[in-house]
Amino acid sequence: MSNYLETQIADSKGKFITVTFTKNDGTIRTMNCRTGVTSKLSGGKSTVDHDKYLVVYDIKNNGYRCINRQSILSVKTMGKTITMEGV
Repeated sequence: MSNYLETQIADSKGKFITVTFTKNDGTIRTMNCRTGVTSKLSGGKSTVDHDKYLVVYDIKNNGYRCINRQSILSVKTMGKTITMEGV
């Protein structure tokens, strides 16, 4: 994932974002989510490699999801859609 895309996601500061990415099985998924959600944490230590995965809270399915940063195709944040081709 590009530094520009990383910056745009970080600048969302927990606001809603839409991420389109390729799942492990090859299908494309679009997810409405938020970063930085801590209210649903149950304690314990995260074992996720944060350099490889973007951890988000899936609004539709009410749960945390890990998105492989290399599989992200586009992100819509603050009214702008950023595609990997455009970065």
